[in-house]
Amino acid sequence: MAVSYKDAGVDLDLYEQAMGKLPSLMQRTFTPRVMRLNDGFAGLFRLGSSKKFARNYRDPVLVSGTDGVGTKIKVAIASKQYDTVGIDLVGMCVNDCLCLGAEPLFFLDYLALGKDDPELIGQLVAGVANGCEQTGMALIGGETAIMPDMYSAGDFDMAGFCVGVVERKQLIDGSDIAPGDVLIGLASSGFHSNGFSLIRKVVKDAKLKYDKQVPELGTTLGAALLEPTRLYVKCVQDVLSHCKPKTTVHGLAHITGGGLADNIVRILPDNVRVEIDRSTWQRPALFDFIQQHGEIDADEMYRVFNMGIGFVLILKPKAVDKALHAICRHHIAASVIGRVVEGEKAVVLT
Repeated sequence: MAVSYKDAGVDLDLYEQAMGKLPSLMQRTFTPRVMRLNDGFAGLFRLGSSKKFARNYRDPVLVSGTDGVGTKIKVAIASKQYDTVGIDLVGMCVNDCLCLGAEPLFFLDYLALGKDDPELIGQLVAGVANGCEQTGMALIGGETAIMPDMYSAGDFDMAGFCVGVVERKQLIDGSDIAPGDVLIGLASSGFHSNGFSLIRKVVKDAKLKYDKQVPELGTTLGAALLEPTRLYVKCVQDVLSHCKPKTTVHGLAHITGGGLADNIVRILPDNVRVEIDRSTWQRPALFDFIQQHGEIDADEMYRVFNMGIGFVLILKPKAVDKALHAICRHHIAASVIGRVVEGEKAVVLT
């Protein structure tokens, strides 16, 4: 008896059905720089000058980043909610590239599943497309791999790849951070996509249910945990358009795994120290809920999670009011959370 690819777990007819859902999702994200190439093996994107482009560059530097969603995917699977993790994927990549002051240009995604599932694939890629639309990026390509021997039925994983561009003279790398600078913290939308192995252990050990309504959270635990990663692009770009990059905005940090200390220290020069006052922002109830049910030490919480601050700007004091005014237009809570002083390179939370 002849053996087919379908017998091995890959149904090419179902795969084609799934792929048929994607072009319309991608095309709604296309910007004027995208060059159409039907059925091509790669995506095309123009970087040169044109009157129809929003911005042109004299000395462009490409900025790239890649990331995944981690075990937050397990919460999505358990909750049967798949339309937000694609936004997480975009957020984890684009917020990183934003730390250099880059304008995001285009995005690629990689999706791996144990079996063909056109509905699931459509929901996941729709989330990616939504994230791209919200950040002004074009989703110009990707890959969907069906690997039955690698993933069990119902399991999947995602990875993303973001490319942006910044004028070389406006590249923000932290080297201009100096004593006297001030830190502005932008509120997170929750845990974003970090620390979910610990979160899931807490849920399991405390015998919590993702579909159970939690009064102090105002929703189910699953819905609260699946709140997508906040996309800071438009907000930070607005700040940079009113406060000059490098001249007044000296550093940008995406607060992911490792929390405030480990992520801010990455961009500090050797001769400065950052002091952060934890009383300057309100910690979301979801963090307290997980800490209490898991009996997690406070220092461990701040070491693993963003604790309510998803992005940090470091800038001159004279630019603080202007920056906060710009942030306010995007309806993101923000506050001055710390300062830069002389001393050995470190980040201290008090």
